[in-house]
Amino acid sequence: MKPFSLLLFALFAVVSCEPSNELKIVQGNALGTTYAVSVFENELKGDDVALRKAFDSLFVAVNASMSTYQDDSSISRINAGDTTVVVDELFEDVFWLSERVFSESKGYFDPTVGVLVNAWGFGPQGPSSERPTHLDSLLQFVGFDKVSLVNRKIQMSQPGIQFDFNAVAKGYTLDKMSMVLQELGAENYLIELGGEIVARGVNKQKNSAWRIGIDDPLSPESNSLTKIIGLSDQAMATSGNYRKYRIDSITQNKYVHTINPLSGMAEPTNVFSASVIAPTCAEADAYATALMAMPLEMSKAFLKERPDFSAFIIYVDEYNQTQRISQGYFDQATVE
Repeated sequence: MKPFSLLLFALFAVVSCEPSNELKIVQGNALGTTYAVSVFENELKGDDVALRKAFDSLFVAVNASMSTYQDDSSISRINAGDTTVVVDELFEDVFWLSERVFSESKGYFDPTVGVLVNAWGFGPQGPSSERPTHLDSLLQFVGFDKVSLVNRKIQMSQPGIQFDFNAVAKGYTLDKMSMVLQELGAENYLIELGGEIVARGVNKQKNSAWRIGIDDPLSPESNSLTKIIGLSDQAMATSGNYRKYRIDSITQNKYVHTINPLSGMAEPTNVFSASVIAPTCAEADAYATALMAMPLEMSKAFLKERPDFSAFIIYVDEYNQTQRISQGYFDQATVE
């Protein structure tokens, strides 16, 4: 889901001379992006080959379940109208989480936006040269309250509804990668997948939490940071629209990939980015998307009702001044 990367401090730190603190870096490609795993050599059972094979098997399973870019995946078959599909545990997990966040966000997180994603040119078919002119007719196919999961089969209130789990699947995959590492004996590690983060334990070389930098969305090309935090036994996801967008070649209008599922619009708002820290990356991923899709005042009200919720939002006010909302763990874990 997410358009910008996070700078990971100490990910490529100088390796300690003590074997117990030797840092192994494993990198690869997955889900149309890249991943990097920082893990300590003495904690990991097996070699890099075994770890990569375990990850690759996971990626194959995730794509077979939820990739809209794979024609024979479960989600693609469901979107094509196949009512015989029996979904797997991965799809089921993401469905139930999506239902919860859909309800809590009052519909601003909604993985049934598939028809809108395609109409705005952000789907598997690629960029569109035009602005959709039939949004009202498309909105009848949007609404997570119009779908249900019964005995691992999707039921729809009407045909034509299309799922798109891209705003949660990457975070969910990170959680599963974390489980792979734990099964191989790792207790202290950092995983990054396309800018999303799972941190477990500590950086033993520093004897401290993993140090994470959050990009400044106002300077996307300079790699400057707007905030640095220490993260341990938590996950973080960030959603923003300043990297993933398209410009209409005729009108020069800007359209962003975070689509408002209630209005159907894909136009920029005054929110630049939203970061969320949560126990799982799937939750962080989903809530970060919801906070990007919501009107700013609704996001503020949402956070006020949940003072323990950890969020960091960058926006521009009515005077065109950049403002930041920092709440929960983002304040507690901020470091210099």
